[in-house]
Amino acid sequence: MKRIVLFITLIPLVMSCNKNNHQYPHTPKGEVSDDYYGVTVDDPYRWLEDDKSANVADWVTAQNALTNSYLEKISFRKNVKARLAELWDYDAMGTPFKEGGRFFYYKKSGLQNQSVLYTAASLDQPGTVLLDPNTMSDDGTVAISTISPSRNGKYLAYAISEAGSDWQRIRVLDIATGQHLDDDIRWVKFSAISWFNDGFFYSRYDAPEAGSELSNVNKNHKVFYHKVGTDASTDVVIFQNKHYPLRSFSAWVTDDENYLIVSETESTYGNSMYVRNLRSKDGVFSQFTTGFEYEYDVVGHVDGCLYVHTNYKAPKYKLVKIDMNSQDIGNWVDVIAESKDVLRQCVLVDNRVIATYMVDAKSAAEIYSLDGQKVGDLALPGIGTISGLNASSSDKNAYYTFSSYTTPATVYSYNVATNTSTELFRPSVNFDSDAYETKQVFYTSKDGTIVPMFIVHKKGLVLNGNNPTLLYGYGGFNISMLPGFSTSRLFWLEQGGVYAIANLRGGGEYGENWYRAGTRFNKQNVFDDFIAAGEYLIAQNYTSPKRLAIMGGSNGGLLVGAVTNQRPDLFAVAVPQVGVMDMLRFHKFTIGWAWVNDYGSSEDSAQFQNLYRYSPLHNVRSDVRYPAILVTTADHDDRVVPAHSFKYIATMQEKNPKGKNPALIRIQTRAGHGAGTPTSIAIEEYADIYSFILYNMGITPKQ
Repeated sequence: MKRIVLFITLIPLVMSCNKNNHQYPHTPKGEVSDDYYGVTVDDPYRWLEDDKSANVADWVTAQNALTNSYLEKISFRKNVKARLAELWDYDAMGTPFKEGGRFFYYKKSGLQNQSVLYTAASLDQPGTVLLDPNTMSDDGTVAISTISPSRNGKYLAYAISEAGSDWQRIRVLDIATGQHLDDDIRWVKFSAISWFNDGFFYSRYDAPEAGSELSNVNKNHKVFYHKVGTDASTDVVIFQNKHYPLRSFSAWVTDDENYLIVSETESTYGNSMYVRNLRSKDGVFSQFTTGFEYEYDVVGHVDGCLYVHTNYKAPKYKLVKIDMNSQDIGNWVDVIAESKDVLRQCVLVDNRVIATYMVDAKSAAEIYSLDGQKVGDLALPGIGTISGLNASSSDKNAYYTFSSYTTPATVYSYNVATNTSTELFRPSVNFDSDAYETKQVFYTSKDGTIVPMFIVHKKGLVLNGNNPTLLYGYGGFNISMLPGFSTSRLFWLEQGGVYAIANLRGGGEYGENWYRAGTRFNKQNVFDDFIAAGEYLIAQNYTSPKRLAIMGGSNGGLLVGAVTNQRPDLFAVAVPQVGVMDMLRFHKFTIGWAWVNDYGSSEDSAQFQNLYRYSPLHNVRSDVRYPAILVTTADHDDRVVPAHSFKYIATMQEKNPKGKNPALIRIQTRAGHGAGTPTSIAIEEYADIYSFILYNMGITPKQ
């Protein structure tokens, strides 16, 4: 691919009117083109990629002003926000875990922006506040991203992120005194924190160029060891791969501190595994696996053997045991063999293995001995998802959270000896869960593939084809859409809305083959699955095109953008959130290079043709009646840089200036890709989204 020409003339931002009163800001066009293997592709809005530009800042201000003026016309918007605040006003607790003789857990009271970290000697006693991120900023945009107590219970190493950025800063706290040490580590990203002796392993990048922190390509990741009480500049590099600057590394130490495990990745799927004996002074790593075709997750170390959860020659995953004195892959022993259902996670506790499965996109759990004999089932309270499963091999109890679409995240303690679960915490939410039901249906996609979908709504719903329906999807990166509780969703259900989540190919619901069927040259399957989900909801009289909205975030934003181009007649409203919209240049920003495994790359001629065929930015058409579109993004999103959304909405507004339905963008300041979003910002965002959807369906919500 070669650049043909780059010439941009920037002119003042003015408002252009149309007969439907959508006064879009004028977005200057530059004469920018690229030659991809003989195909000329114009990129007139490339100037919007410059996150340091004053012109881009002015454009953002103008677009937000338009969107705000549009939303302010919606008379019920304030009531929507008020009801969301009422629904969000409840106490919540995260899954506890034990380290150094103490318990650690998060709790959030009411409308607090961020969850607070507590510690306690026993879960029967009131906890004490260890870290409160709500005191770290005035607007609640500083969040705790990772915590790791030392094994002796003396220190807590933790990472924080600001304004939603993926960049993290590691600090160290004396647990007994609550005082911070001088330790301060910057430019950490995609890192674990794992203790060994009087320090910990972590991963970081070199400091980026000033002003390019949120957009430059992330490369030269390294694993470091930090000794408590020393300056970060003296930290020792433990692992790197100078030959492959775009690979990433994560380090983890076994509970007994015998082994250091380093996972090497070059994408979001598959890893190589390296192991170092920490009791040996030679500091040599042995490479257990080569290539990135399979995934390996070390569960723990018991009696000289590593237990590893993997899909090596097992598309639905299995648990293997590796003798550290005989590491060759031919000597690996299957402990829990692959079965018809996906083995999602394994945890060691009290000489047992808790194994969680996905059975048609919902959770089940079984108990095994260390030699793989099934000894029982862990009974779950219903159809939903088990998450946050915490334990260590020396514990007698494990802790987990269970939730469903209508059941808030409830925390349990599981006793291995008695095979019983005890409820520790259940939120009290201002919502009548018993008035709603969840169905799982199976529909047929374009190529005949059967796809599952969950549908949630009020009991007694009349199938009259007129119900407001919100269809959500993701379909990528081996990520499974399992039943889970969402506070934001409650408002939609209360208004008689139908909420549907389609378990599209590209996810991990049925293992590696299901995932691969939605990647690269198979990506169109994901869009076809989503379109078929919408057609099913209409054919079964849940809704109609004028009452159907679609939404998805990140890879799901790509999904919504692509489907909106392919079937604009099928939906009334489309909400692509922080989406990957420019499929020809995504790999040129921050961590985008890691997505090539899923998408392919425009650097390859055949893959370019495939990407160009569905790229949301490059397939916007003129004089098409698109649904109402509300794009959402954030100025500190350094995962999917906001330029994706900027260029997409500029193109949509240019090519459809007189469209009946609005094409708007909502750009949140001091926020990122979604992680760590303060409660106050989340409430405002969903108030705007639901108001926009209902307004464009012609529906006034009930008080």
